[in-house]
Amino acid sequence: MQEIINIFVKSIFIDNMVFAFFLGMCSYLAVSKTVKTSMGLGLAVVFVLLITVPINYLINEFILKEGALAWLSPSLASVDLSFLSFILFIAVIAAIVQLVEMFVEKVSPTLYSQLGIFLPLIAVNCAIMGASLFMQQRDYANIGEVLSFSLGSGIGWLLAIVGLAAIRERIRYAHVPAPLKGLGITFIITGLMAIAFMSFIGIKL
Repeated sequence: MQEIINIFVKSIFIDNMVFAFFLGMCSYLAVSKTVKTSMGLGLAVVFVLLITVPINYLINEFILKEGALAWLSPSLASVDLSFLSFILFIAVIAAIVQLVEMFVEKVSPTLYSQLGIFLPLIAVNCAIMGASLFMQQRDYANIGEVLSFSLGSGIGWLLAIVGLAAIRERIRYAHVPAPLKGLGITFIITGLMAIAFMSFIGIKL
């Protein structure tokens, strides 16, 4: 249980997808203009991560990795299908994102129109694919650790985009030098937020 909590906290603050690995930056910078739209996209990313990473973990454990097919037949114990990881992971992510897109369009057409192209682009959000590849690389012991990692990664991305959106809403009323308006000041704020999140590296559970 302690390891699961450790993975969860580490995924949010220390190994934050945005501030530690700079993954998902295109959506992070483009949609973080208002808290409402940022919250909607952030929750969608959390949901997609929470579904796709465990599914990809099961695919990796029982189909892709070397010896994974031994449960079918002892003669397949030497088969290694890990070269198919990218295409299968992307297929799972694309399918789940399509379901999320249809759900958001049905439940909240306003949010769907505000998110625009960035909702279907979750499918190519490198934070989503990166989480599955990190899961594969780190070789988590069980599905509980994978769920903890996926939820923590999603919440970390959500905190990052909502935090930036809240700051951007406030600086509209501040005097920002003309050359820094727009993405200029946004990059500076992102850098400062990344430095702030680095302070969590000292956390020990």
